[in-house]
Amino acid sequence: MGRHFFARSGWGDGIVDTIIKNGKIYIERGRFAEALRISDGVVASMGTDDEILASAQQGCRVIDAGGRTVLPGMNDSHMHLSYVGEWLSTLDLAGIRSPDEIVKKGREYLAAHPEAHERGIMGVGWNQDLFDGEKRVLNRRDLDRISRDIPIVLRRVCGHSSAANSKAIEISGLTADSPQPEGGVFDIEDGEITGVFKENASRLIEQTIKPHTHAERKNFLRAGIARCKSVGLTSVQSNDASEKTSGETFAMLKELFADEELQIRYRHQITFLEESDLLEYLKTERLDPVYLGNMLTAGPLKLFKDGSLGARTALRREDYRDDPGNRGVDCLPAEQMDRLCRIASDNGMQVMTHAIGDGAISQTLDAYAKIMPGGRNALRHAVNHCQITDMPLLRRIADMGVLVMAQPIFINTDLHVIAARAGQEMASTSYAFGTLERLGAHVSYGTDSPIEDCDPFKCIYAAVTRKDLNGTPPGGYAPDGRVDVASAVDAYTYESAYAEFKEDVKGRLKPGYLADLIIIDRDIFSIPPDEIKDVKADLTMAGGEVIYERG
Repeated sequence: MGRHFFARSGWGDGIVDTIIKNGKIYIERGRFAEALRISDGVVASMGTDDEILASAQQGCRVIDAGGRTVLPGMNDSHMHLSYVGEWLSTLDLAGIRSPDEIVKKGREYLAAHPEAHERGIMGVGWNQDLFDGEKRVLNRRDLDRISRDIPIVLRRVCGHSSAANSKAIEISGLTADSPQPEGGVFDIEDGEITGVFKENASRLIEQTIKPHTHAERKNFLRAGIARCKSVGLTSVQSNDASEKTSGETFAMLKELFADEELQIRYRHQITFLEESDLLEYLKTERLDPVYLGNMLTAGPLKLFKDGSLGARTALRREDYRDDPGNRGVDCLPAEQMDRLCRIASDNGMQVMTHAIGDGAISQTLDAYAKIMPGGRNALRHAVNHCQITDMPLLRRIADMGVLVMAQPIFINTDLHVIAARAGQEMASTSYAFGTLERLGAHVSYGTDSPIEDCDPFKCIYAAVTRKDLNGTPPGGYAPDGRVDVASAVDAYTYESAYAEFKEDVKGRLKPGYLADLIIIDRDIFSIPPDEIKDVKADLTMAGGEVIYERG
């Protein structure tokens, strides 16, 4: 259990400053302080207990860290906050070991949720690579065993492939003769839709499930915020707004901000695929003064170039080793990507692109090169995920100064399939966080939550050990890609702040920086690396205010 930290001298009205004493406060690699003082939400001074306590004003709040480690607040550089809460209310299929078990759980869910008869069932989290026996994707025949009377769509853990039942296909109006959607594929076998939908086709079939109300979606955001606070996140850079949902998403976040419910710092990552929608956003929403502070801010244009490794839709330059003839899915034609990037660049807007396969990464760099005057990446354009790479590609990323927003926790599942998908040689230079760091690239960390849990310490564990959460392989997958603990913490704090042009105000605990911090239950710098995944936040503070305390 956690502990209560407040020494309640002067607690209540009239608090002038907050002091944290008796801590191991991380400043930067190799540098620590014992105490710090916070004034007006900003770190005012740091030093020894005696030095900082001597500067205390009357009515000062004192928090005794009890010798524990204090870190800057964690900053997830890419996630989907609204879906964190939504997934808590959907059919959770994470870790299930067979299609039969999914059918059983689906029937149980339907019996326990009568509202599903009206809305349909959306499920998330299945992964055929974890199935015992045949490792095949789900199809309509599996889902029809749950029900043929209501639409059912079950999204793969990566979010880039879905399975649908016959009712959902019927409602969609799709047939085997329907044209394939741009940037997506639905599989056909023996003249019939199989129920397997990939990339943009997944989004098409998911529309058959009745959407949530505004109030429900707002509650999902609240639930996501609560989860983030509990694991030590004080900032998130989140892709919740797209051309179809942007207006409602902007409104919900502004409402939470106005009602002081936001509590963690939020930066938009916004998806537009139509030039007209992007231009309208740039002329209207982006100019809203609400985005001028440090709490709710406008961020980059978020593009999708390909899919995922697990779904075999990541765009490769060569065929998948375990699926000859397949090189993945190109979700965004080069000409369209170039136009969107040019509009963003001309308006001073950063671009980040989902690119997992080496083919997608290479084409994304090609697009960025066209909007980087003099070869300088002044707008800090970024590759999100950046998983399947060889050394020339890694060097090109570093040489161009392109940022990488990485999710080391993906190693947990992908280390078991990457050699089969991409070959051993490519596997040895993929998920290359340490290599990119040594090449001089800016690499920030996140989780893509809810694709993976937003707990930053599981992610740091994966970056440091290169193992899955069960501790395998013993020596770590492609160990040359490891980083040390200080690098991993910096990637989650300073580098994530750099990715949003905030490295001068957050991501460190130094005078003048925002007082966003966490007190953790053990010293991440001295414990055995295999224990890092078990680190817990005992206290989370944003702007000098305690927003979470573990009971």
